[in-house]
Amino acid sequence: MTTKTTIITGASRGIGKATAMQFAAAGYQLIITSRNEHALYRATEEILTHYPGCTVKAKPFNLAEKQQALDFATWVLEQTKTPDVLVNNAGLFIPGSVHDEADNNLEEQLAVNLLSAYHTTRGLLPAMMAHKTGHIFNMCSIASLKAYDNGGSYSISKFALYGFSQNLRQEMKPHGIKVTTVLPGAVFTDSWQGFDNSAKRIMEAKDIARMIVAAAALSPQACVEEIVIRPQLGDL
Repeated sequence: MTTKTTIITGASRGIGKATAMQFAAAGYQLIITSRNEHALYRATEEILTHYPGCTVKAKPFNLAEKQQALDFATWVLEQTKTPDVLVNNAGLFIPGSVHDEADNNLEEQLAVNLLSAYHTTRGLLPAMMAHKTGHIFNMCSIASLKAYDNGGSYSISKFALYGFSQNLRQEMKPHGIKVTTVLPGAVFTDSWQGFDNSAKRIMEAKDIARMIVAAAALSPQACVEEIVIRPQLGDL
């Protein structure tokens, strides 16, 4: 049986690292990246400590820059001819309101939250389409569905990623490639640094990771189009 390969962006922490851990536990090989080189290699060591039989290939890229996103896709295809799963998880959260947020908030978050996924996916799609197989997960947010106070450009960028994901799903149907939009509510990651979660008010990163791996395990004729997952008590 051929081992499948999962590509994960933003894999050095939070949901990305948790997803890498879950795919490693499921027997996948990993190709991972993040912007922070040291954090990326620490995550790699942690994965291999828990799953020494896993193959992990890691290299830092700043996917907010178009050329680096394309270079990442090229590097991935040098590591594997058939990308089985792509998790577009690279993300950036800067709170603010449209009327008074800092200049470039929108551009900066669009670059990370939308364009990194757009360019990385476009770089990998020809190989996936040639093999008529693959599964793409786009990490959106509850903020993709409903505006909220102090969401500003973050919410705008996540709405845009949701639109990208929906269009991609429609386009890839005849090519045998699945597309799943992941829409989590509050998850205890660095975005919630300082939050007291002792009462387990918000979700854990591995909750999201487990849902992604489960969706990836379905038969070829089944596609989970959207994963909407919120804290048990609802949004904050």
